[in-house]
Amino acid sequence: MIKLKNIKKVYKMGEVNLEALKGVDLEIEKGEFISIMGPSGSGKSTLMNIIGCLDTPTEGEYFLDGEKVAGLNIDELSEIRNKKIGFVFQSFNLLNYATAYENVELPLLFNGASGNERKERVKELLEMVGLYRWKDHRPTELSGGQQQRVAIARALVNDPSVILADEPTGNLDSKSGKEIMDIFLELWGKGKTIIMVTHDNNIASYSQRVIRILDGRIIREG
Repeated sequence: MIKLKNIKKVYKMGEVNLEALKGVDLEIEKGEFISIMGPSGSGKSTLMNIIGCLDTPTEGEYFLDGEKVAGLNIDELSEIRNKKIGFVFQSFNLLNYATAYENVELPLLFNGASGNERKERVKELLEMVGLYRWKDHRPTELSGGQQQRVAIARALVNDPSVILADEPTGNLDSKSGKEIMDIFLELWGKGKTIIMVTHDNNIASYSQRVIRILDGRIIREG
């Protein structure tokens, strides 16, 4: 489903070139659950951003569902993100002025879905994550675990084939973290491809395969 070949990413810092990725080769099959691990500055976030079409490689090839992604323009990348990729972040990235319902509904508004379509889809997903009774609450009225469940519902609203999760339990206590990972396991069981960045070995143990990255290179898979 995902194929990266000799991916390099260089950031120009004045007269200095910073190599964030130094020739990464990686294949991820449809329906896999992958964890990416590495210390700060290892390149794992850069790799995640490229897989998520939030950034483009300086060099190399990237194929998603057989489509060549590297080299596409901003609008084309945005369309791919909207259709195929759902994002879950450590800091939740919810709109504080909007209710849980409105946060989940937002991507559907951008897609032009009808009112009935939006209502049915948001209800379905908030029920799936166990939060429909909290649909009128704003993020400040929800616990961290509840906020992350809203974020997961929002990530799923356009039925993406790939879910990218960046430290999804990083701001949660152990009980809430386990609840979030149980949701990911449920989604994996339904055929979703899940790619997760984490620094926590216990969280990584939920996945099928762990990719370890250091100094811009994959050093181990297992």
